Amino acid sequence: MRKYRNTIFYVVLVGTLLGVMYWVIHLGAQLEAPELLRGEKTSQGAWKDFTSTLFHSLQHPLAILLAQIVTIIIAARIMGWICIKIKQPVVIGEMLAGIILGPSLLGLYFPEFSHTLFPVESLSNLQFLSQIGLILFMFIIGMELDLNVLRNKAHDAVVISHASIVIPFTLGISLAYFLYLFHPPTNVEFLSYSLFIGISMSITAFPVLARIIQERGLQKSKLGAMAITCAAADDITAWCILAVVIAIVKAGDFASALYTIGLAVAYVLIMIKIVRPFLMRVGEVKGSKEALSKPVVAIFFIVLLLSAYATEVIGIHALFGAFMAGAIMPEGSRFRTAFIEKIEDVSTLLLLPLFFVYTGLRTQIGLLNDPQLWMITVGIILVAVIGKFAGSTLAARFVGQSWKDSLSIGALMNTRGLMELIVLNIGYDLGVLSAELFSMMVVMALVTTFMTGPSLDLINFLYRPKKSLLQQDIQDKSKFKILLSFAKSNTGISLLYLADALTLKSKKNAEITALHIEPSNELHHYEVETQELDSFREIKQVAQQLEQPIQTVFKISSDIDSEIVQTSNERDQDLLLLGVSESIYEGSLLGRFLDFTTRIVNPEKLFHTVTNAESPFTTFDRNQQINAKVNAMVGILIDKGFVKAKRVIVPVVLKNDEFLCEMIQRLIQHSDAQIIVWDLNQVLRNTAGFKEKLRQLEQLVPNHLTITERELNREAWQEQDLMLISLPSWNKIVNKKVHWLPFTPSTLLMADRKP
Repeated sequence: MRKYRNTIFYVVLVGTLLGVMYWVIHLGAQLEAPELLRGEKTSQGAWKDFTSTLFHSLQHPLAILLAQIVTIIIAARIMGWICIKIKQPVVIGEMLAGIILGPSLLGLYFPEFSHTLFPVESLSNLQFLSQIGLILFMFIIGMELDLNVLRNKAHDAVVISHASIVIPFTLGISLAYFLYLFHPPTNVEFLSYSLFIGISMSITAFPVLARIIQERGLQKSKLGAMAITCAAADDITAWCILAVVIAIVKAGDFASALYTIGLAVAYVLIMIKIVRPFLMRVGEVKGSKEALSKPVVAIFFIVLLLSAYATEVIGIHALFGAFMAGAIMPEGSRFRTAFIEKIEDVSTLLLLPLFFVYTGLRTQIGLLNDPQLWMITVGIILVAVIGKFAGSTLAARFVGQSWKDSLSIGALMNTRGLMELIVLNIGYDLGVLSAELFSMMVVMALVTTFMTGPSLDLINFLYRPKKSLLQQDIQDKSKFKILLSFAKSNTGISLLYLADALTLKSKKNAEITALHIEPSNELHHYEVETQELDSFREIKQVAQQLEQPIQTVFKISSDIDSEIVQTSNERDQDLLLLGVSESIYEGSLLGRFLDFTTRIVNPEKLFHTVTNAESPFTTFDRNQQINAKVNAMVGILIDKGFVKAKRVIVPVVLKNDEFLCEMIQRLIQHSDAQIIVWDLNQVLRNTAGFKEKLRQLEQLVPNHLTITERELNREAWQEQDLMLISLPSWNKIVNKKVHWLPFTPSTLLMADRKP
């Protein structure tokens, strides 16, 4: 009764108030001046007014800006995804997205659409937003620098870093002489011109380099540590030089710039001697993620903005202030990670792509319409590569690095990426770089960044290690090797219990490897070591309790699926175990992991099986398959609290389930498992070879194997520890929606190895 009373009250209240509003509006309309009184509109006039209003709304600056942002983010993500697939840094895709949306492509072939989406009057809004994104990004870069590493390994790193700056800087100034001679810029002194060409040759993209090192698993190596240290030293040195160059360009000559440089030195001293101790104290008290409240975050943001404002007023650009503010932040990795998480997504996913497109809108490849201009572009690329690559390589070799490591350091230091675009845009804004030269430099930045990955692959190929001894190969092949790939610790522990059940009585003849892969876009280089320890801590404790030796492999990748495939094949695994920790019986999780397995397990065979099973879950595109294949058998554990494998049921649905005999034998031999082979479709009656294998196995290990055609009752299901079933058979029973499916225990789905 109360329910109806509330409803009646609501209807009466709303109805009365609507009536009052209509009455007041009607009375108010009679007060209008005669010239405002209008007659009834025709339907055609109303439609015309609507379209006019809609068109006006579309042309509103806010609507245009929102449309630009949506378009830019979509284009950046698509191009970034493509670059991931071809083993290139995401920044390459974002840079290309900017050029595609600019006059070089979109503006050339679709000028009307380009002008509608990016009208000239809207570019100032785009520029200011992109500058905010750059300020946040440079703040993050400053925080990512590990100054302790610089202190510990400063000697060799400084030699290599400074050589990788001085040599290309000198070559850049020499190149500037010829560029100034044949293509002199308008109203720009040679000093300013040459200094900017020199610094643009000397920049290294620290974040791109760090990401490449992570994804190639070099962070623990001597090479990775040296390259990170060199890049960090390079970043600090290059930005200090850039600040001086900007001061000289704005002042007009070196003597006038001394005042600006003096103010910049005073600013740096204040930041280091006064602001940094204050921030360190705040970080000690409020350094944890839980204590990082909004007032504390506001303090750090105020420091960032004031620092950027101070350097902009001084005359050395706001980005230097943002970089400096990040560098003096409290050094604790947990604090920096917690703080970076608060701003990174907005900066890198939302605002930073605006900068790439803004750069692309200024890059006019069409201006390079003369063969001579392209020859100059090639010359710029050669000078950039020779200066940075050769300079870093020779310096690394001089301080005692091997030729392989020296060449690798040279290839990594030659990466320019986003940092180069920032320098080029500053030069373009100051009028130092012409539109043609700006476009040439952008092409150089793309080429030098793109060539990093292939260069490292070529160096690794030329200096590949010799094959291991034949005796060691034979010893390794005699072992049963299992690879456990997990994302969460609880899933990894369940997989370890399963691997232990398969190798319990012959641990010396088994090799178990736990693999954990972190997405490259979610981990910073300074927290890799901590994350690795956290990832394997619990699984190592369980392995110690089980007295089961395990190896651990920690990787960082932008393409986790391919990385699992590659790791399994390179290590010549016999069995790859994957985990699904969520319950398979709640929702349609099957579609997600089935899509994953069809991409990594024998695509020709398995893909045909699942797509012809008419499963409602297999709705993925049949034309999209990954070429990489896992050579081992693959098992997917649907974990429902698996600990042991003493009682196992094996439903047999298809003739091809015969390969499960190998797993049945292992479970019996190593875990003394009681196995029930349930012949659902009387497959064993009609498959002599399959039945004969089971009989031989029954004679080998009597009293452990039961073959039945009878369905288990609910109580019998509850006694089982594990259900072992082939993936095609699982797909069949899921489609049939059998009533006993919810009763099943933890389930191991198996796919046969490649024939």
